Amino acid sequence: MAEKLLLDVDPGIDDALAVLMALGNDDVEVVGLTTVMGNTTIENTTKNALALLEFVDRTDVPVAKGAGRPFTDELVMAEYVHGPGGVPETVREALPEPSTEPIERHAVDFILEQAREHGDDLTIAAVGPQTNVALAMALDPTLPDTVADIYQMGGALKTTGNVTPQASFNFYVDAAAAARVVQDGWPTVVGLDVTEPAYLPPESQERFRGRGPFGDVVADILEYKAQGPDGTVAEGGSITSDAVVLAGILGDPLTYEEAYVEIDTTGGPSNGATIYDEHGVYEKSPNCTVALDVDIERCREVIMSNLEGLLPEEDA
Repeated sequence: MAEKLLLDVDPGIDDALAVLMALGNDDVEVVGLTTVMGNTTIENTTKNALALLEFVDRTDVPVAKGAGRPFTDELVMAEYVHGPGGVPETVREALPEPSTEPIERHAVDFILEQAREHGDDLTIAAVGPQTNVALAMALDPTLPDTVADIYQMGGALKTTGNVTPQASFNFYVDAAAAARVVQDGWPTVVGLDVTEPAYLPPESQERFRGRGPFGDVVADILEYKAQGPDGTVAEGGSITSDAVVLAGILGDPLTYEEAYVEIDTTGGPSNGATIYDEHGVYEKSPNCTVALDVDIERCREVIMSNLEGLLPEEDA
């Protein structure tokens, strides 16, 4: 039986790559996409998810619209990284106008429904702000025990942040939600410690360029990311954080350990920071699994090969 995967996303172009990777893997059944605000507004993230599915002829995958704002803070977006409305203009021009609508159920209800239906066959990959998953856990605290795993894209355990010196974007946007999932969900935390080193080098763009409309969209995403603010960090390459999370689910490039982690929710300059108790000074039992090392070449190949799974046969 194919592994069941639910993607909680805020597309966003690295979210798009994560979705495409999952759809390109024949051993995974994507049971749905739930959308959350983050990289752009909830209206845009939902439209982008629908357009992406239509682009690859997968409108059979349901999309459930979710939270449009954080628990308590004002929404901070990252269109300066992802492009106006969450995708760069070259990608926007290639994607169709969605002909489908999100399902009538709220994302939180859909998450709980899928958890009840699939149980420990289901993995949840929450690669945006954690609001939907935190709300689902508030309604049903047994959610983490019901599903196989909850993956979080977020955190900067032993490295610096990418939106403040201390915080990663997804945890900063809704620190209270991230804290709830870390405290009560025993998630697998995949943060900047492993996603930034595993950037895709410039030659990755050429692996897709000219291989049909799909290949060109992937190349455009990678090229745009290389030219943006992440490009300096990645030596001219493309940081695709959400894709690294999917690589950890679909392959074996990440090294994990159990750890005790807290998320700073004080609202000060370290709001959203990942407090990783590396040396056990709190003397508390682990509450999550954290990714601390990455086989960079293996990770890159898992990303690329799963994206190539969606290439038409004549372009593969």
